[in-house]
Amino acid sequence: MKKLQFSIEINASKESVWATLWEDASFRVWANIIDEGTYMKGEMKEGNEIQFLSSVNGYGVTSLIEKLDPNAFVLFRHSADTQASGQQEREKEWTGGKESYSLTEKNRITTLTFNTEVPEELEEIFTISLPKALERIKMLAEKMQ
Repeated sequence: MKKLQFSIEINASKESVWATLWEDASFRVWANIIDEGTYMKGEMKEGNEIQFLSSVNGYGVTSLIEKLDPNAFVLFRHSADTQASGQQEREKEWTGGKESYSLTEKNRITTLTFNTEVPEELEEIFTISLPKALERIKMLAEKMQ
């Protein structure tokens, strides 16, 4: 796995950025940049499993919400790669990887820091798509203000 980190400053409150990240409608808009048709299935609660699935190809990942501090931090640990809309396991290239979102706010400017571990063969794709997704999150959160 290759560790990647990206950060962006957003002219919005932590609460607005958090809502942009995890409310279904806005999540689908920015996550679509990373993997077309991506949606989230499950409840955002520490200790729960959640699935990130593509409605286009049916592939996804099941993740444990290892740590959750609403409006500030979430850490996902990927537990299984899936197919058939999360119903079947597939290769294990994402299994064990971590993904976190950290928000800090100062003077109504929120810094969103995204850390992830991606399979090495996908590093280039994610190095291009993740900054674009962060720009989309910024646009959506600032529009919410």
